[in-house]
Amino acid sequence: MIVNDVEIGAGKRPYIVAEMSGNHNGSLDRALALVDVAAEAGAHAIKIQTYTADTMTVDVKHPRFQLSQGHELWGGEYLYDLYERAHTPWAWHEPIFERARERGLTPFSSPFDRTAVELLEKLDAPMYKIASSEITDLPLIRLCASTGKPLIISTGMASVQEIAAAVDAARGAGAQEIVVLSCTASYPAPPEYTNLRRIPVLAEAFRVPIGLSDHTMGIGVPIASVAFGACLIEKHLTLDRADGGVDSAFSLNPQELAALVVESERAWQGLGTTAIGPTEAEKEGLRFRRSLYVVTDVRAGDLVTEENVRSIRPTGGLAPDAIGLVLGRTFTQDAAKGTPLSWELI
Repeated sequence: MIVNDVEIGAGKRPYIVAEMSGNHNGSLDRALALVDVAAEAGAHAIKIQTYTADTMTVDVKHPRFQLSQGHELWGGEYLYDLYERAHTPWAWHEPIFERARERGLTPFSSPFDRTAVELLEKLDAPMYKIASSEITDLPLIRLCASTGKPLIISTGMASVQEIAAAVDAARGAGAQEIVVLSCTASYPAPPEYTNLRRIPVLAEAFRVPIGLSDHTMGIGVPIASVAFGACLIEKHLTLDRADGGVDSAFSLNPQELAALVVESERAWQGLGTTAIGPTEAEKEGLRFRRSLYVVTDVRAGDLVTEENVRSIRPTGGLAPDAIGLVLGRTFTQDAAKGTPLSWELI
């Protein structure tokens, strides 16, 4: 797919998405600052989430609406309260989108219901992301697909059958450009549960480009994902983890996001081809392999010994393994120190 003149797909430079989520901490100024640092870090896109507490759930204080007490980040919190705290007010969407476009970023969002899609269509969102928890909401997927915009589908917690149903629903509703994201929907996610080896399996199964929505700490896992074919990497962004925030504990700070941009591209460049043999970049190094050289001045008739012939750098003389064939022979002519040994000399 091509979004704002940037191609996203298998074999292409990794497309880096900075996820704002609730790390604006209830401040529009902070939200705009997150856009700025994402641009400065070199990300391609900034993503937000479009919902309100009322479009996500209902305000009921019952255990079924409550996160487990042992949850690492949001233990014991009620869903309504969490979404009320974390949501991005709809009035902020337009200034966030405007700032992103001014800074050369592509702004887009994860909508969670029809009203969110309607808002984002008014803002001319260039693509949509289906969040992991919404992968079974096939009507929402069909609605997003019906816009004709590229669709990114995250697969945290999903079975193969659920992913297939989501992709089929998107295609059936008219989606032509789909990226599926491998994801572990745990916050933060333990690296050992990331299962990067499933990336090529997903690519083979669904015949679409595969990316990574990553919630591990740091940038090691997403960089490694590039070697498995990840073409898009999404990471949460915060100005400073010490400031707190809904997702700040597992989010990248600006310096880490900048490092991810640089190092993921290096990893992609390093994939190269399957060719074995000297590369163009190694031509100079080939000159400095070892070979046999005369290492002291000699005269015709002198014996070839370990003192006057050695394997040294650079190339130009006989191969090092020829030493057993030349020791004990005699020089046929004078030779100065630094002369490559050849069969004509002995």
